[in-house]
Amino acid sequence: MTRFVSIIIAIVILSILVIIHEYGHFLLARKNGVFVKEFSIGFGPRIISKVAKSGTRFSWKAIPFGGSCTMLGALEDEDDGTDDERSFDKKSVWARMSIILAGPVFNFLLAFILSVAYVATMGYDPATITAVQEGSAAEEAGLQVGDVITNYDGAGISFGREIYVENYIKPVSERTDGIKITYTRDSEKYKTVVYPKETARYMMGISYNATEGDAELLSVSEASGAYEAGLRGGDIILSINGTEIKSGEDVEAFFETYEITADPIEITYSRRGGSFDTVVYPTETSTYSAGFSYNMQNVKTDALGTLKYSFAELKYQIVTVYKSLGVLFSDKGSLDMLSGPVGIVEIVSDTYTASASYGFLTTLMNLFSIMIMLSANLGVLNLLPIPALDGGKFVLLVIEAIIRRPVPKKVETVVTVVGASLIFLLAMVVLVHDVIRLF
Repeated sequence: MTRFVSIIIAIVILSILVIIHEYGHFLLARKNGVFVKEFSIGFGPRIISKVAKSGTRFSWKAIPFGGSCTMLGALEDEDDGTDDERSFDKKSVWARMSIILAGPVFNFLLAFILSVAYVATMGYDPATITAVQEGSAAEEAGLQVGDVITNYDGAGISFGREIYVENYIKPVSERTDGIKITYTRDSEKYKTVVYPKETARYMMGISYNATEGDAELLSVSEASGAYEAGLRGGDIILSINGTEIKSGEDVEAFFETYEITADPIEITYSRRGGSFDTVVYPTETSTYSAGFSYNMQNVKTDALGTLKYSFAELKYQIVTVYKSLGVLFSDKGSLDMLSGPVGIVEIVSDTYTASASYGFLTTLMNLFSIMIMLSANLGVLNLLPIPALDGGKFVLLVIEAIIRRPVPKKVETVVTVVGASLIFLLAMVVLVHDVIRLF
């Protein structure tokens, strides 16, 4: 039953994101006098369809992923509409640019509105230093518990998770020439440089959020004992060496008093509703450490803070997508970084299952968090200068504005078809990978 509900929720979430995106195109098309032939949600045969007084057909189609806003004279239209003043092609290049950009912009607007609701209800996670190890690089640099980091090696910081993202993209071991940190203490701003120290220690190879929620693993290092024991990102820890674990805070509390050595560690964890037992043999690792921990838990804020951190949330999501794309196309990239509809259903399912016991409001806010991420992702990805995407179409319009004449229709058609084919091929690869990963 939970899986069925999760699938329905995932379809609703994806439908909302598509409706908002296509409505942006629709609204600006109407504002600029372009006739919209059909506004549809989904693909394939029509299930429900109605023609409005304006002549626009509104449809709900069988395959509940994606959608379209078919405008007269646009490339997707079978009729070129050349002689009709309501044709997309008859409008100025600036009007067409606004229509193309409206979809991604509306996705960003939705992400911001949802961020306001989330931050107002759940708060935000300030990048406050929660612990400084004795004799560490952080202590030598003058950092103290309670300091709030505002800049980490050139990256502006509003949230603790932003430090996690920065260290994921460029690990501390690659920052041995010094980490430039700006922080506030008692409302005063300070700057320092932390030079990570090399240390040898035993590690499990897992990362998690030390929050009141389930002890879900964020990631598992492939070269670690945890990975060899079968643990993967998304697994939820239930017990460690017989000690019951109910939250990420419990994991943190356990390891505050337990020193990891070469001794095996018994782990019980859940994955997609099933419970499993395994034994992790920690691996001795030589690594670099900055020597401090930072906050990942939310705190409440006032009305002005809600607006401030809602904008910061939108910025974080957009910047994270671009940085993730950089990692994807580097030697660190892998297909595991991509998810299609099946992967999204899994994310929604895991979130719904983990949140349901905390009540309706918490569940709703966690689903809002997913929608914020997905909406920002949809906006950014559609702006990429790839043929068949909004970004690719926008590039063609920029070229038209520069050379003062339209790009030949045949050229536009070929470029778009090639781009659409490559996107479809990638989507199929991701779909197959998601299904394989599911089982």
